[in-house]
Amino acid sequence: MLAKKVTVGLKNGLQARPAALFVENANAFHAQLILEKDGHKANGKSIMGVMCLAPRYGEHLLLTAEGQDEREALDQLAAFVENSL
Repeated sequence: MLAKKVTVGLKNGLQARPAALFVENANAFHAQLILEKDGHKANGKSIMGVMCLAPRYGEHLLLTAEGQDEREALDQLAAFVENSL
């Protein structure tokens, strides 16, 4: 299991369209993905879960990946959230 603290760099946060793109990318991996904000956890492969966290620009999230492709998933999704892709 790998985890990384990320800062939301997307101007509009992970709302609607960016959340959908995040989930679409997350579902390309076999690893289980969890997003955590302020003690609340959500399945990173669930659009409703991600949107319920309502991650805004500048907020911090903990992204956790566990599974066969966890490193690749963590690196790619962290870069997406940080808007460095």
